[in-house]
Amino acid sequence: MNAKLNFASPHPFLTVATATLAAIIAMGILWAVVSLFQSRGEPMAQLAAAQRACVQHAYASERQACIKQWIAESRTTPIAAQ
Repeated sequence: MNAKLNFASPHPFLTVATATLAAIIAMGILWAVVSLFQSRGEPMAQLAAAQRACVQHAYASERQACIKQWIAESRTTPIAAQ
């Protein structure tokens, strides 16, 4: 008895459809992660600038208070003099 395994090759359409679906799912996951990072917390540029401005504080609690104060001050808009 001479048995030969004959694996059917997938149709090209099925391969393209599977690759397209995988790309759409990957882009959806990437979009969800990016939008979560952008919707929560401070923008990373502000945090990096605040950390550089408060590097002289030795204790972590002082550094965190300085960072919070720096971010709060950077968000205030000056009121025009009347």
